[in-house]
Amino acid sequence: MNDTLAGWLQVLALVVALGLSFRPLGGYMARVLTADHHGWAERLIYRAGGVNGDADQKWSAYLRSLLAFSAVSVLFLYAFLRLQNHLLLSLGTKPVSTDQSFNTAASFVTNTNWQSYSGESAMGHLVQMAGLAVQNFVSAAVGISVVAALIRGFNRKKTDRVGNFWVDLTRIVLRVLLPLAFVFAIVLVAAGTVQNFHGIHDITTLAGGRQSLTGGPVASQEAIKELGTNGGGFYNANSAHPFENPNAFTNLIEIYLMLVIAFSLPRTFGTMVGDKRQGYAIVAVMALIWGASAAVVTANELHNVSSTAGHAAGGMMEGKETRFGIWASALFAVSTTLTSCGAVNSSHDSYTPGGGGMTIFNMMLGEIAPGGAGSGLYGILVLAIVAVFVAGLMVGRTPEYLGKKLRGREMKFASLYILTTPVVALVGAGLAMALPGERAAMLNSGPHGFSEVLYAFASAANNNGSAFAGLSANTVWYNTTLGVVMLVGRFLPMVFVLALAGSLAQQQPVPVTAGTLPTHRPQFVGLLTAVILIVVGLTYFPALALGPLAEGLR
Repeated sequence: MNDTLAGWLQVLALVVALGLSFRPLGGYMARVLTADHHGWAERLIYRAGGVNGDADQKWSAYLRSLLAFSAVSVLFLYAFLRLQNHLLLSLGTKPVSTDQSFNTAASFVTNTNWQSYSGESAMGHLVQMAGLAVQNFVSAAVGISVVAALIRGFNRKKTDRVGNFWVDLTRIVLRVLLPLAFVFAIVLVAAGTVQNFHGIHDITTLAGGRQSLTGGPVASQEAIKELGTNGGGFYNANSAHPFENPNAFTNLIEIYLMLVIAFSLPRTFGTMVGDKRQGYAIVAVMALIWGASAAVVTANELHNVSSTAGHAAGGMMEGKETRFGIWASALFAVSTTLTSCGAVNSSHDSYTPGGGGMTIFNMMLGEIAPGGAGSGLYGILVLAIVAVFVAGLMVGRTPEYLGKKLRGREMKFASLYILTTPVVALVGAGLAMALPGERAAMLNSGPHGFSEVLYAFASAANNNGSAFAGLSANTVWYNTTLGVVMLVGRFLPMVFVLALAGSLAQQQPVPVTAGTLPTHRPQFVGLLTAVILIVVGLTYFPALALGPLAEGLR
């Protein structure tokens, strides 16, 4: 009973904190993205990079800037990892192998933060700070930049301009991510998270054994890891490690940080398009899916126990931290798989078939409830376009959303966006299951082994980064294949989103008529939720039937 009460109280505290942040943070981000003036630090950065901060870009130029920046980031981080033994604060670490360097560089630049390495033993402090943590900032800013361009596509008329990538990127980092990360890094330090430059210490355990512990600038990386929905942990155990996540308070703070930007961006959307009701409708869909997922995972972990010991423990405690228990572990698992975060405070591989299957399904929905920093909002807006198009077909009208007609061109971009991630994830999982050498990397056979592989490719394609942990993925094949999947799953959908933004911006808005579908009312919330579950969710149903559903029926 006490655990149940504590569980409900932490859910209530999280919802209240997110609700209190929705208006001020969402409104602030809208002002950042629409401000006319540039700060002095921003002007210095523009001057150093040869950027005209007052120039707007076509969607194609915006895309080229984004891809060029990301390509240079991959190359820089790859070189950093290969040369880390020559750098300061390397702690005696060796160069990272070529395939693992590619995988890690692709992972952090795409906001995935999949880790096939042990952070405390494979990475020096400088690489963690100046390589990985920097990408935590800029990869999150790239996602928010793309959704800003899409919102401008709805908001502008008869133009081929959607903003300036370099301005958006710089403002988001300097005005949003850095201040918030700084404040919450101090909060985490005050709550017990480690922040130092200590090296490796050999200590004697209570049992008389020897153990090596590494310190480091953990809290500063932890704050942006969650805030930017990145997820890569300083330590191999990620947020289950007491140096990263020392107590129940920091656990709740980390969940809040995962969700706060993504849940506030609908307010930014509503403010920028001049109709805040549109933002309320979008955030209502996000909240419905998040709440339903949390209920499913928590119920399965509390009640779907398979042994007398499980009943005595009050639920499935295998793979979960006793510091947090089932409620906090389930809440963390739902939040990290419904965003593109990927941080974990428990082993998803040990979850029940229902709970583990739900975490896979969360990612397969496209991580839109609320999704990653920026990527969640542009994903759900694409699905909103599909929902409006479906409604238009039902009544025989040319569909329109926010005053823009949804013609064949716009629907092609939306359809290609929706199809890209499932194709990449399922083809990758199919190849892994078809190759005997890659099947050997599964620590389990049967449906659960397939679930491990399916989870890995769904996580990579959706840029999540969490894993079932039962898959030996640190091989040349998996490092290379998953790296490619991360890159395609991140940047190809962005191509279609920016092309859609450019197409919408060129239109002349049409007036609202009696036949216009209201997209701010409860019926649209229901329609959009149904489209998400049917159009996106059922795409993966055959694969889910072979994995977690089959396991649950055994």
